[in-house]
Amino acid sequence: MEITTARAAALPGGWELSVRAFRCWLVMYRRTWRSSIWSSVFGPLFYLGAMGYGLGSLVDAHGTAPLGGVPYVVFVAPAVLAVQAMNSGLSNALFPVFSAIHWNKIYIAARATMLRPADIYRGHLLFITTRIAMNSACFVVVMAAFGLIKSWWAVLLLPAAVLLGVAFAAPSAAWAVTLRAMTPMNYVFRFGSVPLMLFSGTFFPLSQLPGWLRPIAYATPLYHGAALCRSLSLGTVSAGSAAVHVGYLVAMAAVGLWWGSRTFHRRLYV
Repeated sequence: MEITTARAAALPGGWELSVRAFRCWLVMYRRTWRSSIWSSVFGPLFYLGAMGYGLGSLVDAHGTAPLGGVPYVVFVAPAVLAVQAMNSGLSNALFPVFSAIHWNKIYIAARATMLRPADIYRGHLLFITTRIAMNSACFVVVMAAFGLIKSWWAVLLLPAAVLLGVAFAAPSAAWAVTLRAMTPMNYVFRFGSVPLMLFSGTFFPLSQLPGWLRPIAYATPLYHGAALCRSLSLGTVSAGSAAVHVGYLVAMAAVGLWWGSRTFHRRLYV
């Protein structure tokens, strides 16, 4: 008993072990990063070109008053950033977590070390956060290069996008680790992220939605992320609205962290 207690006391702190788990994911990503360039970087950029400049030319021809007097591409670019952050969070938190349990069994191997379930969860979430930040930073740079940013408040676009991505990633990973089959994850994209992308004020103002549907749209996390990014990009942000948007996303991420610490413990505890 004394030897066991001494060994437990000698273990590094929780976050130090989480960083070790994070480094494991970094080592693996060094070997696979090329395969993620299209979906992570070029995909959103082509989407911005098609929607912002392609569809945008038709929208601008009929007036931009409903958009706040800005060209459509300026209106939609921060929303595409938000959509990209959401999809980065979901795609990096669902199938990779499921894979780490059922396919490559990275979690099972990690559990055979000194890493605890909470360390494994936090370490993987740190890596997911890094991926979200990398993808979002590339998109923000492109927005700036094309002159789609209209305010110095845009320096906060990157942390806003990362917060949105983590708000989706934390509960998604917490849920994915409990799954026994991959089919439910497909439903998240088909019946979750796609409707959110279409009806959360991303491609058109929410004022264009029917009145009964607007309260539902206002309650979605993507609306808060898109509205926050757009207000920062256009310089229309206010302290009150920013506090509501940030508070919503922080609460969602915190619930995901709380939930994940429990689901990972139940799934990985031996």
